[in-house]
Amino acid sequence: MIPVVTVSQMRELDAQAHREVGLQVLVERAGYAVALYALEMLHGGYGRKVLVIAGKGNNGEDGRVAARILQDRGAMVEVVTPPALQQLMPQLDLVIDAAYGTGFHGTYEPPAIPEGVPVLAVDIPSGVHGDTGEASGHPLQARATVVMAAMKPGLLQGDGARLAGKLQLADIGIDASQCAGIFLVEDSDVPLYLPEKSRDAHKWESAVCIVAGSPGMTGAASMCAKGALRSGAGMVRLMLADLAAACLHVPEVVSIALDGHQDWSRQVLDESAKCRSAVIGPGAGRSSETVREIRRLVRDLSIPMVLDADGLYALGTREDAAALLAERNHKHYDANQPLPPVILTPHNGEAARLAGHPIGANRIEETRRLARFLGAIVLLKGSTTVVAEPDGRTYVVTAGSPRLATAGTGDVLSGMIGAFLARSAGTPPALPAALAAHVHGRASWLGRPTGLTAMDLPDLVADWLSSVATGMGPG
Repeated sequence: MIPVVTVSQMRELDAQAHREVGLQVLVERAGYAVALYALEMLHGGYGRKVLVIAGKGNNGEDGRVAARILQDRGAMVEVVTPPALQQLMPQLDLVIDAAYGTGFHGTYEPPAIPEGVPVLAVDIPSGVHGDTGEASGHPLQARATVVMAAMKPGLLQGDGARLAGKLQLADIGIDASQCAGIFLVEDSDVPLYLPEKSRDAHKWESAVCIVAGSPGMTGAASMCAKGALRSGAGMVRLMLADLAAACLHVPEVVSIALDGHQDWSRQVLDESAKCRSAVIGPGAGRSSETVREIRRLVRDLSIPMVLDADGLYALGTREDAAALLAERNHKHYDANQPLPPVILTPHNGEAARLAGHPIGANRIEETRRLARFLGAIVLLKGSTTVVAEPDGRTYVVTAGSPRLATAGTGDVLSGMIGAFLARSAGTPPALPAALAAHVHGRASWLGRPTGLTAMDLPDLVADWLSSVATGMGPG
């Protein structure tokens, strides 16, 4: 996983490295990394025309070192400061944006770059806030950004995620892993942290209980169940209202009809006794009886639990949710065992209700605050998905695609998280949730660019996971 540090954390790391290594050494390393990537973009240096916009700070110094190296490689390089730029070189081959770094405050108005000229940003596109990703002014759209030492939150969310282009992490001799509390998930993390089934595995070792579906909403239950099955669940016990169960045909699952007029949470507790995780909520309905029984399950079920959709609705207001989750934690507290976790999977609207305010630009910090307040793991879904534990440890997933912006894909994700939780007993539970979100996103890229449906996803998930397991490499 790639460490992600805030602007203030990076400032402290820089100060320590200046004392131990020296500023000039770090600048030379950073400038060399920029020049190396610039040469790759240019396919060589000789005769290429490069404009370097270099500010007064360390970011600008990195750009100046890169300019010197590119000149040594035969490039024609002009270095200008942001206010001094009057007229661009003719027929530019590359612009290096080293005007301002992550600590910039103000409004940046760059020169007008001729259409088609690529931009390489140094650490972050100038004018983008290093923590929130918010753009001030009109930052240049970079084709790529050379990032020094560690990722920054502003590169992974908001305008920054759009403006930064391809992210190229440069090792300049600063180890950010010890102070980082945020990590970016990579493809290689999936086989590293998701256990394969052992030779003598049996179906109950990765069994998932799903409480989902209601009359007219059986599709959500079906997609959740198939998401779990295609993600390695050995057994899926799908519990639905009587009428919904009669309409659902998923031959691979055990469908169990719940009596909607009784205390059916007791039936779920009995039926899930041998399961390793539970998913509650997709399409379950919002009647007062359903809300009551889901709240009882949140309190009483003693296995790892994913709450999605109507499961989140049942939590109620911000204060009601916090009180119920605190009651659960108190009920299941054991000094010798970790608490069975609850993973909440809201989209922006659901998260706003639980937070008591609209979700702001800094999604990473918003998710961390919500997890801390509720005492539960929160997975905030979106183009940048954030998974935060109550203690602050956070995972960021940027693998998704616009193809996922269609009904039902969240139900598939819920089932996947349930399966990954069941497979990963003993692993910190936020990590399987983050891995599921990453695989969910990566699998979507294997599908149709137009017309991908949620029912396509489970098979694509299995294909992606299988390619990683066999060493063929993900698509």
